Amino acid sequence: MGKLNFEQLTDLFLLLSVDRIGPAKIRNLLARFKKLPNILSATTLELIETEGISKELASRIRKISSQKDSIKKILEKELKVLEKLGGRIITVWDEDFPPLLKKIYDPPLILYVLGQFDEKDKYSIAVVGTRQPTNYGKIQAEKIVTDLVAQNITIVSGLARGIDSTAHTSALKNNGRTIAVIGSGLDVIYPAENKKLFNEIRDNGVIISEFNLGTLPNAENFPKRNRIISGLTLGTLVIETAITGGAMQTARLALDQNREVFAIPGNLGVKQSEGTNLLIQRGEAELAKNAEDILTELELKLKPVLGKNIPKQQKELTIFEEKIYNCLLNEPLQIDKIAEMTDLSTSDCLVNLLSLEFKGMVKQLPGKMFMLM
Repeated sequence: MGKLNFEQLTDLFLLLSVDRIGPAKIRNLLARFKKLPNILSATTLELIETEGISKELASRIRKISSQKDSIKKILEKELKVLEKLGGRIITVWDEDFPPLLKKIYDPPLILYVLGQFDEKDKYSIAVVGTRQPTNYGKIQAEKIVTDLVAQNITIVSGLARGIDSTAHTSALKNNGRTIAVIGSGLDVIYPAENKKLFNEIRDNGVIISEFNLGTLPNAENFPKRNRIISGLTLGTLVIETAITGGAMQTARLALDQNREVFAIPGNLGVKQSEGTNLLIQRGEAELAKNAEDILTELELKLKPVLGKNIPKQQKELTIFEEKIYNCLLNEPLQIDKIAEMTDLSTSDCLVNLLSLEFKGMVKQLPGKMFMLM
C-alpha cells in the first residue's frame, strides 16, 4: 500500500475530490493541520486561515466528509482493478516516489504506476516533440536516444504519436530504460495503436499517470502530464514542434522547474521546426546537434551513470565531406539530389560518401539513398 494506510489514502482521495482543490492547496492544509483527518474535522474559520483556502472552498471541504463511504468504495474498486493490471498507487510520501519529481513546486500527491522504478531512473532525459515529425525528426530522435541509452540514461516521454513513440521505441530497441507519462487512466491506452508499445514499456520500464482509472485522455489533462514529464528528468530535449505544440509547454515547464532544455535546430519554413528554432533563438534552449551536447552539458549531474568517456562524434572532415554531411542533416537523400545540392559530380559524391561511411557517420539505404548514422 505504501506509507499511507487505507484510511489515510481514503482521506487523501476525499480531499482531492473537492472541486478546485489540488496538490498545492492540500500541501498548504497539511502544513497547518499536520494530518489529513485534522483537515477534514477542522472548522470553516480554521480552514480559511490557510493560504489559498477561501470561505467557499472551506465550505466544500467541510461537506465532503459526508461522501467518505462512497469514496472508500471507489478506492477499494480501483485497488482491485490495479491489482489485476499489476499496478499500484504511490504517494509523494513513499520512498519509491521519484526523487526528482518531489523537487518541483507542484508535485502530484498520488501516482498510479505500472512497472518498477530503477536506480538509473534518477538520471533521465525527457524527449518530446510533434505528433507529425518529418523524416529528419524521426532520424534525429532515433540517433540521439540510441546514444543516450548507451550511456545508461533513462528516456522519459508521453506515449503520444510521433516523436514520443519514436523515443520510447528507440530506447526499448537498444535495451534501454524508458518511462511513459500518460494523460489518461492506466486502463485507458491512448492512442490505441500504441497498445503493443504500452505493454512493452510496462514490462521493461514504467508507465505513470496522475489520473484515476477510467479517465479519458481529455485535452485539459495534458498540461498536468507535461509537468510530470519535465519534472521526472534532469533535462528536456525538444525534437520538432510547432510554436503552439505541447512540447513547447513541456519546455516552459522544465524552465520553471529549473531544469535544462535542449532543442534540435531545423530548416526555416518547416512548421515542425518553428518551435525548436524559436526556443534556441530566445536562449530558452541549448542547441543540441547530438547526444554528446546533452551529455556534456549535464555531465556532472549524470556522472554516476555515465560510461568512462562521453562519445565524441566530431571527426575531421574534408571540405567535400563536410558539404555532403551538411546536406544530409535534414533527411535521407538520393545520390543525384546530393550531387545537385553540393555541386559535385555523382562519382565525387560517391567517393566522399564512402569515406563518410568508413568514419561511421553515414549509411547507405536501398536505391542509392544516404542518411546520417
